[in-house]
Amino acid sequence: MKRILLPTDFSINAYNAVSYAFNLFKNEACTFYLLHTYTPAVYQTEYVLHSPGQIGLGDVYQTEAMEQMEELKKQLEREFSNSKHTLVTHVAFNTLVDEILDSSEQEHADYIIMGTKGATGAKEVFLGTHAVHVLNKSKIPVIVVPDGFEFEKPVEILFPTDLEVPYSPEQLAPLVTVAKEHGSSIEVLHISTGYELTEEQEANKKQLDKTLGDVAHLFHESASQPIIEGIGKFQMTKHMNMLAMIRNKHTFIERLFIEPVIQKIGYHVSIPFMVIPIVEEL
Repeated sequence: MKRILLPTDFSINAYNAVSYAFNLFKNEACTFYLLHTYTPAVYQTEYVLHSPGQIGLGDVYQTEAMEQMEELKKQLEREFSNSKHTLVTHVAFNTLVDEILDSSEQEHADYIIMGTKGATGAKEVFLGTHAVHVLNKSKIPVIVVPDGFEFEKPVEILFPTDLEVPYSPEQLAPLVTVAKEHGSSIEVLHISTGYELTEEQEANKKQLDKTLGDVAHLFHESASQPIIEGIGKFQMTKHMNMLAMIRNKHTFIERLFIEPVIQKIGYHVSIPFMVIPIVEEL
């Protein structure tokens, strides 16, 4: 049984991501953990010191959040009635990112699925930042769903890789699971640095080919260019339904390049984006 963590702030954007999760795993037995956090201003130290009578207002925030969560649960059960699915709700007094990371470990979640609005305005930057922080810190796979994205089966999954490290079956399992469930084709994109593949890269490519096994997949080579530009151009030639990447543990210098790439894609994603952590963290 899959265990899926679904953060929500009760917004349309968050509901859209929850809806995507229910559709993505509609044929699998799942427990969905709906998570909401609240951090009322009355708990700020300087405020409490000057207004001790306001401390009890924290209970009001909690009550309101729990009522909204119960309404959301009922709405989801009506709209996505599925005997294979179980809904569990959780309301916590904590920061969003910390609670997501804590809950994912406590519940032994397989995926985190959440919304992101990108970087087109101040509020959207803030929301997008939450998603990017989770992408960078989570020990389990995260799928971020862009605002307004209507569910479509991930028939075509784009998987960019530098082929610098080997990918084990365990590490690719979250991607393979989704691909097998939906009969997906995984489009492996290597953006060239202008040189031929090294022996190590060739070996990693063969291992990747073997690991993907009976999942439909094709390897593509792209001319030397920035990775985000390469991804964008590839998507112009072939419609993709999902983007997936591995967050590898590279050297410090390499991380200076890799992490900003994950962040930039996280802010500007136009299709669901799955980020899988390094195998040591799984």
